[in-house]
Amino acid sequence: MLIRCPCTVQAFACPDWQPSPGFDRFASSIAKLDIELSPKEAYACRRPEDPSTCRKGDQRLSRRITHKRPPKVKLTDLRGILQYIPRFRDKVFVISLDGAVVEGENIGNLLLDIALLRSLNIQPVILHGAALQIARSASEQGFQPSDTCGHGITDADTLQVAIQASHQVTHTLLQGLSGADLKAAVTNAVVAHPKGILKGVDHLFTGKVERVDHGLLETLIKEGIVPIIQPLGYDGEGRTFRVNSDAVALAVAKALKAAKLIFITAQDGLMFDGELIREMAVNNLDERLRQQRDLFDEESLSKALHAAEACRWHVPRAHIINGSIDEGLLAEVFSNEGIGTLIYANEYQQIRPAKKKDVATLFAMTRASVAKEELLRRTRASIEKHISDYYIFETDHHPIGCVALHRYEDHKSGELAFLYVNPSHENEGIGKKLIQFVEEKATKLQLEQLFLLSTQAYAYFQSQGGYLEGTVEHLPESRRALYEQSGRKSKILYKPLG
Repeated sequence: MLIRCPCTVQAFACPDWQPSPGFDRFASSIAKLDIELSPKEAYACRRPEDPSTCRKGDQRLSRRITHKRPPKVKLTDLRGILQYIPRFRDKVFVISLDGAVVEGENIGNLLLDIALLRSLNIQPVILHGAALQIARSASEQGFQPSDTCGHGITDADTLQVAIQASHQVTHTLLQGLSGADLKAAVTNAVVAHPKGILKGVDHLFTGKVERVDHGLLETLIKEGIVPIIQPLGYDGEGRTFRVNSDAVALAVAKALKAAKLIFITAQDGLMFDGELIREMAVNNLDERLRQQRDLFDEESLSKALHAAEACRWHVPRAHIINGSIDEGLLAEVFSNEGIGTLIYANEYQQIRPAKKKDVATLFAMTRASVAKEELLRRTRASIEKHISDYYIFETDHHPIGCVALHRYEDHKSGELAFLYVNPSHENEGIGKKLIQFVEEKATKLQLEQLFLLSTQAYAYFQSQGGYLEGTVEHLPESRRALYEQSGRKSKILYKPLG
């Protein structure tokens, strides 16, 4: 594979197969693409015919490249990946790995994915849990731990097992990161104090995060060292406390003003009433936590509570993903669809007016629907001429939908047109949001009626939008002539406003 740079001075070439594991992982995700990059993002790398010439650390990866991943997480769009890189450069990603994930078969690939993030100047900070290891170690020693997750009571024996189990998990991570050519350091950055006596019950050695030594973590990051943080906290007297890893991840994300808080678990994401939440604004999640908390399972509840608080504390995005999915972390970070659950601050989605520079995007986005005759064919010139009528629905600055409102002032009516939502975001209510947006816009413009023409989606507009079937009499004269010329015989729907 060759990625060309228009400025050869700023690109580097490696004629032998000696990329960093992170860049190798990136290359495997965009293989077979050949595209010009900006000087800042370009690298050149040619792969030899014989993969045996790769370094030991890359041989395992070259074998993994042949593994087929689920279609929903496959990364094939280089341009789609590259749009995220400038946005994430030098940003902190707090990545929390459940103990069960660290023991999973995919942990080596996860650490290589983290190496990729680091190679792109994203700053990962790793935390981990140890509940699985605590339960197993206690069982091997012949006693029942008083608590495994760091929420309940931690007695002296359980604390000692928790310390041992945490060191075991940390060693696994250090070993894997070393194999990925990443420098890492275990820290005592979490300052904790006793959780105390709650409802008359002494929680003994269970701790609560008091503060995070962000200066220590920032120094390590500046030196190119990945901090590793255990589910343990320390006080000024040298005492150790067991602290819940989700709470530690939240505290670290807040202290470092992280761009993302990523929980990597054994589940596909947040499960609510037995179903996966794909994405949700934090205010909607807060409402569910207030009114229907019992519909979250135990693991999802903890993640939901901490993800919601992170977003309220200005961490823009919180993700919950399944750590067993190959390249799942990459799919979540470098694709708009993701693979797990995204909780976002409320500015994440917006409907904005289209600009002239968006004409190509509108054309490309709706090409398939036009080909299937779901949408009327339009020329670039016609879209550009009436660009003020068009609106784009964005998710994380990525266009996934559009709509148009054409006004007929003499008829006091408007046409709802060009409604499209990317199939990957179907059943998320985006179409209904766009319809409501146009209706509110038309009402503010003092239009008395909306109409639309549809050949295939009329049932949706009738059932979901309350539109009524009409006749050509519901169309302005100028639009009536175009309707008859088109020969599409679309159904005419209308809706009175006000």
